[in-house]
Amino acid sequence: MKEIIIKNKQNYFKEHYPFAEIPKLTDKKLCIHCDNIITVGDFKVFKDEEGEEYICCPNAPNCDGTVIDWFRLDNPELPQDTNH
Repeated sequence: MKEIIIKNKQNYFKEHYPFAEIPKLTDKKLCIHCDNIITVGDFKVFKDEEGEEYICCPNAPNCDGTVIDWFRLDNPELPQDTNH
């Protein structure tokens, strides 16, 4: 996959975010793939060989998490520990 540089992240996110409730770019989320708290607006975009684009964790390519792997910090289904 190849990283695509997005100049207007707000517009890209609004047009490509796959879920109904679009978070703010300033929101904090937990990426369950790398177990880091991320800022949504730091997302990266990667394009695969078929031309599909993926909104990825800011820690990509070291983390393979995408938007489906980002959870609200107040999500009751997440384990409660002192790291978050």
